[in-house]
Amino acid sequence: MKDPKAITGKTVLIWLLGFFGVIFAANAVFIYLAIGSFPGVVVESSYEAGQGYNQELAAAKAQEQLNWQVSSEVVRSTDDTWKLVVHAADAEATPLYGIDINVLLRRPAQEMADVEANLRADGGGRYVADLEHLPAGNWTLVLEIEQDGNRKFKSENRIFLKD
Repeated sequence: MKDPKAITGKTVLIWLLGFFGVIFAANAVFIYLAIGSFPGVVVESSYEAGQGYNQELAAAKAQEQLNWQVSSEVVRSTDDTWKLVVHAADAEATPLYGIDINVLLRRPAQEMADVEANLRADGGGRYVADLEHLPAGNWTLVLEIEQDGNRKFKSENRIFLKD
């Protein structure tokens, strides 16, 4: 008589193949999702990005010498609309006029979800933009201020928008 609960070689093989089959299936799903959400390319040409490094350093030193006081905040105005508010003043706390402020909100892992905005002057060195259909989550706020066609200020800050 055979014991119906006996562990045979066939049973061990089925359990082993089932176990590794589940592991391989889970890994395949994770790899598919990872490749689909982030292609891995940060810049198209690392060489060209490296060539502009010295210019970026010079621009950062010039920005530091200006000693501008720039602050930004993102506040919810309605259910699916956010308002970006930037306050800009010079070293003497005088509001900045005649500047162009460009903003790029980048998703850290989704290049296709980036949002660009041009801010409009609201008086007293305050600049605003309405951002519609902006999902909650982590964002990188890239803020650039141009004056007379030249970039004078640039900052990158991580922000988190809550539901």
